[in-house]
Amino acid sequence: MKKHRIEDFETFCQDIKKYYERSRSKNEGEVKGGGKADSYAIAICNMEGETYSLGDHHERFALQSVSKPINYALALKENGEEEVHRHVGREPSGRGYNGLVLNQESLPHNPMINAGAIMTCSMIKPGETMENRFSHVKETWSNLCANSDIGFDSSVANGKDKGYQRNMALSYHMLEQGAFPEGTDIYETMELYNKCCGIRLNVDQLAVAAASLASGGCCPATREKVFESENIRDCLSLMLSCGMYDYSGEFAFLVGLPAKSGVSGAMMVAVPGLLGIGIYSPPLDELGNPVRGIAFCRELVKEYGFHKYDLIVKNTS
Repeated sequence: MKKHRIEDFETFCQDIKKYYERSRSKNEGEVKGGGKADSYAIAICNMEGETYSLGDHHERFALQSVSKPINYALALKENGEEEVHRHVGREPSGRGYNGLVLNQESLPHNPMINAGAIMTCSMIKPGETMENRFSHVKETWSNLCANSDIGFDSSVANGKDKGYQRNMALSYHMLEQGAFPEGTDIYETMELYNKCCGIRLNVDQLAVAAASLASGGCCPATREKVFESENIRDCLSLMLSCGMYDYSGEFAFLVGLPAKSGVSGAMMVAVPGLLGIGIYSPPLDELGNPVRGIAFCRELVKEYGFHKYDLIVKNTS
């Protein structure tokens, strides 16, 4: 019988340690975004702001694609849902995260893939200086993480590798199709996108940020309202359907929780109304997701009824 609530935090933490140890034995995957293959850290934060960490939890890493949900939430907060989705869709793409493809309306498919995340960056305080725009994003992350210090990896932000070239191609394609808001400077937009990917923190901070999403936009450690609940509802909805690259459908089916992963090995998971989870494990599977992170989540939902639809099973059993 699955547990459908956390009876007491200390016992739950003992279970978290058990799932961590089981998943730590997973040695598959390839490191693609820096870091060490044996690095592995888990942190959780509940709605009362209580935290628990395991492994290399002080080690900092670049957010990479884990930055995308917050960029989307900021775009929603500042522009409204209707305006944002005039420029970006809400459907899984069915293609790679950096696929050079748009939907039938000539828009990026969703905010959790590269094209869509570039689009949402274009809607974060346009017209202001780059310094102000990026400081605004960093400050938002700090507020989500209980006003803690947020780092920055300039090597990620300034990289001009094949990934950067593909993202510029995506930007030009969207510009050609008239997808961007009028007056968008795609070079400044790409600069902001890259800077957001270079934000650095650790799993302790990431767990608090995930808990802030799980609580509907209020940081549980400070009680500060960072986002409106409607913004977070939309954000979590697309994390659930699109947040794990081409594994999103499988993850939604097997785990049933909104999550977002990144090439650095970072992974953010929200259990709405209960807790946030931060994960760091650099070895990735062939779809770009942390192997140990997925294994941990599958262990968690085996014993705890956190899957979105486990309540139905409880009520009909």
